[in-house]
Amino acid sequence: MYLSYFGFKEHPFNVTPDPKFLYFGEAYQDALAYLVYGIRMRKGFVVLTGEIGIGKTTVINALLERLDDSHRVAHLVHSNMSLKDMLRFIFRDYGLEAAGKSKSELLLDLQVFLTALDQRGGNAVLIIDEAQNLRSWQLEEIRLLSNIETAKNKLIQIVLVGQPELLHLINATELRQFKQRISLHFHLKALNRDETENYIDYRVKMTGYQGKKIFEDGALDEIYHFTEGIPRLINALCDKALIKACISNQRKVDKKLIRQVI
Repeated sequence: MYLSYFGFKEHPFNVTPDPKFLYFGEAYQDALAYLVYGIRMRKGFVVLTGEIGIGKTTVINALLERLDDSHRVAHLVHSNMSLKDMLRFIFRDYGLEAAGKSKSELLLDLQVFLTALDQRGGNAVLIIDEAQNLRSWQLEEIRLLSNIETAKNKLIQIVLVGQPELLHLINATELRQFKQRISLHFHLKALNRDETENYIDYRVKMTGYQGKKIFEDGALDEIYHFTEGIPRLINALCDKALIKACISNQRKVDKKLIRQVI
């Protein structure tokens, strides 16, 4: 309702993980660089962690945009399943036939596919989202997939994405072998005060807005204090503030308005 009022071409604070709106602060640049490096250099296991709403999914979507056609990607968003069910989803994403096959047959067929892909210069990627929901035995089975390799290359690059609880799981004594397989880990931290302001400005500009600054300094202080720099919370609060500003016929968002919508 406030698009035409402020002259936005689209909503600046949607909560959907659109990579177009990925704010490339230092931490997000580093996170994306770690993932791209880990995949292209065939490091095997790469882990991305962060609190709820920090922007992990948005980073993954940006990663997918940066992988060329030589990469075949399987993306699991429901991680709590058996290895056989997981393999069926992986086969679907890779365009392979899984119907009627046993777990061992699926593993053998996957190895054949990955080997052939490697020989053609391709690289297979498996992204497992919400990985904090996995159990120890599931991680051990996923580790078996990383055993598919040649003398020179890991044939499948596995990216685990999850909340900080994933690290507690990985650090369990029974998962020592699994932890040793992790080549790279990056933990996304919340934005600081300056980054919060830059984040808001960036998202507003991405809508095509070219007017004067909408969010006053006092409002930005309140936003940072309330959200603690979590992007999803920032989006929700800024969206409410713009609606309130539109209703109140205000062109600026000040501290008082933010306190009204908190």
